[in-house]
Amino acid sequence: MNFKNLLLSFLLLGSATMVTAQNKVKGDYGYLYCHMSDLGEWTAFAVSRDGVNYQDIIGGKPIFDSKKLARIEGGTRDAYITRTSDGKSYIMVTTDMCVAKSHKWDNYGIDLLKSNDLIHWTSVTFDYRKGQQIFCDSATAKSTYKDWSTINRVWAPQIFWDPNYTWDNGEKGGYMIYYSMLNRPEEGYDRMYYSYADKTFTKLTTPKLLFDWGYATIDADINYLPSDGKYHMLIKKEGGKPGIYTATSSKLTSGWGEPVEDDYVSFEGNKKTEGSSAFQPIGSDEWRVAYVEYSSRPHRYRICKADKNMRNFHDPVDINGVTGPQHGSFMRITKQEYNRLLNLNKLDEKK
Repeated sequence: MNFKNLLLSFLLLGSATMVTAQNKVKGDYGYLYCHMSDLGEWTAFAVSRDGVNYQDIIGGKPIFDSKKLARIEGGTRDAYITRTSDGKSYIMVTTDMCVAKSHKWDNYGIDLLKSNDLIHWTSVTFDYRKGQQIFCDSATAKSTYKDWSTINRVWAPQIFWDPNYTWDNGEKGGYMIYYSMLNRPEEGYDRMYYSYADKTFTKLTTPKLLFDWGYATIDADINYLPSDGKYHMLIKKEGGKPGIYTATSSKLTSGWGEPVEDDYVSFEGNKKTEGSSAFQPIGSDEWRVAYVEYSSRPHRYRICKADKNMRNFHDPVDINGVTGPQHGSFMRITKQEYNRLLNLNKLDEKK
């Protein structure tokens, strides 16, 4: 075998061992909208059959006690929910933050939560002010900052299952947790970082920079698109022409080029938008993109359509039936899960 053929064999072998990174999707009956309540800094649920018209679970009240599970400030903002990689349970990440308590738009960490039934939740809190020691690879990884105690923001974490991530002990598979951070003494604006959580969802690696476009970026939402075999990131861009845009990459943790400026969520004119979250309707290869329009009072939560390439945003409508909709996420659910959550309403009525 000559060198060229040998090299080709290695490349083919490498590509054969790589598995597409993507979150587990299961359920063809309805949708769960998991969100921060605009009435308070807690996590609420609502369910739907069509993805636009929803019904609150327990009247939009907290699905768990944020004061107990968010151990820094007692508030859980920007909830993102998905299934575990084996599809047997559920995981969630939230911004540990309570503006009503601190009276400022700074925070210091995130919460990793896990449940076997969508009802009972446990959590692990990571307070980034404590420094490198909170991360499971602290002995070997390069520290992100010189001084962690001056951290100002750890915002809007989300989850993406990566079967190709390899831990130091050789174990494969981890949950990429991506979020924005700001440490004002060491950086001039919010930038996107990522860590990896283990399968127990209790350990986290030292943050690494995901990209830096030279201006503030927050509220990223990553999805893998079979239509072009690339990862697409919806993100709030605060430099240049602000708004919600889409960036793409052929790799999950690198290669994120800047968004094109001629295809973005532009329906709201001069009103400000953030907190985008995309999901695919049951039985469709197209996408729905939800976001917060926060210039209005009260805030508006909107859902628009996009094509199979997550482009050509169109036909925005307000979400219906949700009390205090705010930054959150969507997960397709089964009939059993749908009815289990609705049953909470019956139990709540009996109290």
